Amino acid sequence: MSFDPDDVRRALRKAWSPSTASQWTASNPAAGQCNVTSLLIHDMFGGELLKTPLPAGDHFYNRIEGKRYDFTASQFDASIDYLDLPASRADAERGATAPQLAEFKSAFRLHCPKSR
Repeated sequence: MSFDPDDVRRALRKAWSPSTASQWTASNPAAGQCNVTSLLIHDMFGGELLKTPLPAGDHFYNRIEGKRYDFTASQFDASIDYLDLPASRADAERGATAPQLAEFKSAFRLHCPKSR
């Protein structure tokens, strides 16, 4: 599957739900979605898992072909001073359950035609 950030971004917005992160709200659908999103992107497109410590906890995102992709940055009111620390899958999984990730992958595939 080819990586098109715009297609991915659109599909993510449709796939996020209260089932994929309990912090989700209609006014801030990216809230709490960084763990499941970074894991899904890593699973489907490879690259690296990265994190930046924030006051509320670690924030996870990806680097693909040398470029940072933080599809959940919109959940924050302020910009992030990224540290781009390497993160392990186990780090990111601490904030996402297996059922949340499974639900998210299913919803993402439904909304991203190129992922089928």
